[in-house]
Amino acid sequence: MKKGNQYEFSIEESQFPAMGIAQRDGLKVYIKNSVPGQKIKGQITKKRNGYAEAKIIEIIENVNYAIDPACPHFNLCGGCNFQFIPYDMQVKLKMRQVLDLFQQSSIKNFKFLGIEKSPDKFQYRNKMEFTFGDEQKGGPLTLGMHMKGKAFGIVNADRCKIVDEDFNLILNKTVLYFREKKLSYYRVRSHRGFLRNLVIRKGKNTGEILINIVTTSQIDFDFTEITEILKDLNYSGKLKGILHTINDSLSDTVKNDSIEILYGNGFIIEKILGLKFKIYPQSFFQTNSRGTEKLYDIIKNFIGDSSSKTIFDLYCGTGTIAQILSSHAKKVIGVELVKEAVKSARENAVLNNIENCSFIAGDVLNVIKTLEDKPDIIVLDPPRPGINPKAIKQITAFNASQIVYISCNPKSLVNDLNSFIGSGYKLDKVKLMDMFPHTAHVECVVLMSRVN
Repeated sequence: MKKGNQYEFSIEESQFPAMGIAQRDGLKVYIKNSVPGQKIKGQITKKRNGYAEAKIIEIIENVNYAIDPACPHFNLCGGCNFQFIPYDMQVKLKMRQVLDLFQQSSIKNFKFLGIEKSPDKFQYRNKMEFTFGDEQKGGPLTLGMHMKGKAFGIVNADRCKIVDEDFNLILNKTVLYFREKKLSYYRVRSHRGFLRNLVIRKGKNTGEILINIVTTSQIDFDFTEITEILKDLNYSGKLKGILHTINDSLSDTVKNDSIEILYGNGFIIEKILGLKFKIYPQSFFQTNSRGTEKLYDIIKNFIGDSSSKTIFDLYCGTGTIAQILSSHAKKVIGVELVKEAVKSARENAVLNNIENCSFIAGDVLNVIKTLEDKPDIIVLDPPRPGINPKAIKQITAFNASQIVYISCNPKSLVNDLNSFIGSGYKLDKVKLMDMFPHTAHVECVVLMSRVN
């Protein structure tokens, strides 16, 4: 095999996330977005000692259970991986991939409780970050998701199926407006251009909508006209705010150097399990509201009766888990690095009349050294890369009787679990929650207990 050449491959295995595995010339070939049973034509993109990587050029033979994708953008858009597979098969595939990770890491002797399906298979997302660009160089302005297998192409995702029609309505009006204005989009390589992102949030349980137009500061543009256009749309939900964010960061991420409120509020409110949460542009909030309710039910069931116990919620974000658990605990202390998230957590606690929650801003590694309280239970919901090994040592030194670890990245989870097991904990239960239908991602919840 040579890099750049095309070959036929039969997919024999799969691994997390969404990676099919074939064999050729004595090497394993990893092919994204393929599943066992497919025969594909693929182009070699990387070759190393012992393995190669390829991208799909053509599906020669599909699996016999394949279905027509619901979304017209599916074959171009890189947002979804599995729309050609029935939902029941998707969750089985994710379950198998996660269990393989546990087996490969020699983690065993735990109770596996299966996988919970998302209550909504489509239109489940409460937030989308769309990017301005074009599908082909020099083509009309587009607004949507990155194209499969391309570094810079953007699909105009105006009929996306994992969001509701208010998202598509806003996207369509916005891209048509800026297309007429002939404004440039931001180019990552040259760092030139004006339009960057359209970020939409909508509370699934409240219907409240927040629109955020993200640009650079390279043009002084009057947003009055587009604000009025967006205000006058016929929404199924309730428009609560329109924002303009300036982001001059060189990286291809949504950051805010400054935020201007063009209309209404700078936040929306979402309800989860009877509690209200203010969500700001920079807030981390689970993207599947109804799936979040099922996820938090799993956590509550794992913890059980904790009315006399102190809980530490580390990497607590805007404090949603802490506040959900507060009615079942004596005291909850949340720790989070992002100061804005801690501010939101405190606001939300006041909004919900919760008095037994407190929140501390700072790095978990440093903050937990200063805490005088001793936890009976520790809840961990770290970022995708997992937990700093030094922080794991500090966490296990508390000798909490139970630890609940929530992870959206099973790979980093199993690495961290081995560290916890090596520090005197045993794995009791594992349950998966599919928060992201049609994508490769899945949420994992594990319960550990201290070995006496």
